[in-house]
Amino acid sequence: MSLATPPAAARVRPEPPGPPGREMPGLFVKLVRDRLGMLTSAAERYGDAVRISVGPRTLYFFNHPDHAKHVLADNADNYRKGIGLVQARRALGEGLLTSDGELWRAQRRVVQPVFQHRRIAGYAGVVAEEAGKLVARLREHGGGEPVDVLKEMTGLTLGVLGRTLLDADLTAFASIGHSFEAVQDQAMFEMVTLSKVPLWLPLPRQLRFRRARRDLQRVVDALVAGRAGGDGEDAVSRLIAATRGEADAGRRLRDELVTLLLAGHETTASTLSWTFHLLDRHPEVFERVHAEAVGVLGDRAPAFEDLRRLRYTTAVVNEAMRLYPPVWILTRQAKEEDEVGGYRVPAGSDVLICPYTLHRHPAFWDRPGRFDPGRFEPDRSSGRPRYAYIPFGAGPRVCVGSNLGMMEAVFVTAAVARELRLAGVPGRRAVAEPMLSLRVRGGLPMTVHRLG
Repeated sequence: MSLATPPAAARVRPEPPGPPGREMPGLFVKLVRDRLGMLTSAAERYGDAVRISVGPRTLYFFNHPDHAKHVLADNADNYRKGIGLVQARRALGEGLLTSDGELWRAQRRVVQPVFQHRRIAGYAGVVAEEAGKLVARLREHGGGEPVDVLKEMTGLTLGVLGRTLLDADLTAFASIGHSFEAVQDQAMFEMVTLSKVPLWLPLPRQLRFRRARRDLQRVVDALVAGRAGGDGEDAVSRLIAATRGEADAGRRLRDELVTLLLAGHETTASTLSWTFHLLDRHPEVFERVHAEAVGVLGDRAPAFEDLRRLRYTTAVVNEAMRLYPPVWILTRQAKEEDEVGGYRVPAGSDVLICPYTLHRHPAFWDRPGRFDPGRFEPDRSSGRPRYAYIPFGAGPRVCVGSNLGMMEAVFVTAAVARELRLAGVPGRRAVAEPMLSLRVRGGLPMTVHRLG
């Protein structure tokens, strides 16, 4: 009998280990109620590659930087959008977040210019002005009743989004935050039910979604009104020009702008909320951020050149996104059979890459549950695999607005910490809610204390 190793083409590649079938009902409950807990426990029990059967679907969960690199970058052409985002199309339409193939490439080409480096530098003044307005609003609450920091950060990021990318004042649309909550709720419902529940059923969630969709259509109509020429350089004008003459131009505009409105404010608002929550929990880190803001900015507004000087504040934001990545899950579906980490992935399989668990992998992060901005200093970050940290995704579909979001988070953190300390409300826990981004469930009430 020969003991020779068979050629690669003849080898039977194993499937990853995973929970037995008898645990499937419990896994479905966890998928609905505790998605982060389900994936965290799966990685702890079974390792870096896990097969999870949930209802009629089998999920292939990979949790190693090499796996992320393969799926998201090296072999990205073999993967389309996966579970969750496919179902979210019923809620969000075919925008940049949910589209695939040539449609996605065309959409990306349209909006990419508004995120060029020179444009980001030009947005710095707007970000600084909006940060100043935020500080003024927060200052009014000094020593008083708690303020919902998530709500304040959402207002700030909508203000920045409107003035930088859309050439519009979004403060006129007070209901937009509530509408996006309803849309996200529906999108996650579509994911866990695999879009099997008809939209016409009068469920409370679906009724809220219908009202939200009508409200967002009203916002889109207002943004487009008066700009039929589409001759500007902002995202709205570029989208009008790109869809001119198309039979479904109205739907395309709605899908694109709703996606841009959601993605353009939600992730940064969540990141800022988690950052101030962590600064409150770690006063020694807050003191360093405060000292850096005073030393770098003095009493003036931040400018684009300050980004490279606010090094520690940048590390703090990076560490906040490590623990609470704005893009907490990346789902793909294999077009053709593939091999990831030595395991077989059948064609049509749902593949999950989870930055939340990847960022807490003990092989790549020392004491991964600890908030430690120093791990992003050059002497400690050298040698770490590139794909061990992917808060904005990776590969061709990396978040197009990541540089703007990062500048916004750093400037706002520095501007607030220079003058104010935000303190959590005793007895109130900050709980992560994995929706389209990783939000703080139910808001983040904090009290405002003036410094100096």
